Order: sequence, then C-alpha cells, then structure tokens
Amino acid sequence: MSNGDPAAGGAERRPRSEAWKTALTVLQSAKPPSIPHGAEVMTALVEFPPGDPGTPPHRHSGPAFGYVLEGEMLFEPEGEPERVIKAGETFWEPGGDVIHYQDGNNRTDSWSRFLVTMLCEPGQPMLTLVDDEELARRQHLRAPRPGA
Repeated sequence: MSNGDPAAGGAERRPRSEAWKTALTVLQSAKPPSIPHGAEVMTALVEFPPGDPGTPPHRHSGPAFGYVLEGEMLFEPEGEPERVIKAGETFWEPGGDVIHYQDGNNRTDSWSRFLVTMLCEPGQPMLTLVDDEELARRQHLRAPRPGA
C-alpha cells in the first residue's frame, strides 16, 4: 500500500486543498548579517500595559524581526528617527552594536503586544541594557527626536 492509499492509516483520503497557493503573505523581507554557527533563535511575546515606556535602552546580540499584534509600539533603533509601528505592521533591527532606544507602548488606553524572533550570538545574552555613560558617549549616533 502507498501513503496515498485510503487504506493506509485507516483514514479516508481527503481532497487536497488549493488554499496553500494564496495562504502566504510576505509581511517583511530583510537581509540580515550572516548567522554564526551555534546561534540560538528565540521567539518571544512582549506585552506592555498602557503608557509603559518599555525596555530601557539596550542592544541585542543578533538581528531581531517583529510583528505588532495589538496596539502601537514606539520604535527607535540607533541612527533612525523614532516611529510608531501599529498592529499588523512589522519591524526589524540588525542587532550587534546598535542601541535599541525605544520599544514602549505608544498608547495610554490599550496594551501593546508584539511578537519578536531574535537570533542570538552563541554564548551571548539576547538583551543587554546600555548604561548612561555609554548613552552619553554615543549621543551623536542617535537621530534627532521630535521636541528633543
């Protein structure tokens, strides 16, 4: 008996769906740096309550790719102006030496939830906070901010 035979596995053969041909929608495409041997890939759900400023300035050891599920995120990687990313939109950052200044909830009336997949350098933490001294030294690399 072949795997296509209705008797294989005892289940009746179901007709093949054609939905797979249109089921995929590309939301984001990026060319990240090479992935080192032994890297770890992590997918995480991040949830911030209304008005929460998010994670203090930090960096990731490798690139991060995200999708906002609910609400709005104020996003600011080093060298780029801050911007609002809304539910249904994507973001990515290269990681490495780039400081991630903001990822907080841009709304005061609802939660912000986003899914992020990160590639972590072998033996390195996924997230490292940046101290005030380093922020001051790198201030010239931060894009101008509205009202700043």
